[in-house]
Amino acid sequence: MDKIITAQKNDIICNCLKLRRASQAITKVYDKYLESSGIKISQYLILKTISRTQPVNVSDLAANVRLDRTTLVRSLKPLEQRELISDIAKEGTRNRQLVLSEYVKETLAKATALWMEAQDYIEQYLGKEDLSELNLLLRKIEELES
Repeated sequence: MDKIITAQKNDIICNCLKLRRASQAITKVYDKYLESSGIKISQYLILKTISRTQPVNVSDLAANVRLDRTTLVRSLKPLEQRELISDIAKEGTRNRQLVLSEYVKETLAKATALWMEAQDYIEQYLGKEDLSELNLLLRKIEELES
């Protein structure tokens, strides 16, 4: 019995677990809103970052989206296969230069409108005051890395 109570206490106070669950929940909300655009929230964020910084190499993109390079490269493959992004680096060079394809502009415009709807939903669900407090706390948590 004591082991069960201890396990329950550990589950209740595990900040990492709570943040992971919250991250999964918020990702599901955004993915649901973005579903009709054909891209997921992780892909949307990559595409938006490329649109602001293009052409961009993979290392700089990884730093901008705060992903390790290997994870980002895996995430880029489906975007390249669907021809949403392309590499404009000279053939034979190792430093890829990523840009958005013409095809993606319509997809990104639709996704941006859907993303804004998701943003509004989250704000309505949490309320402006709680959302503001959440953003402050998340910034503090991100500073733990430093």
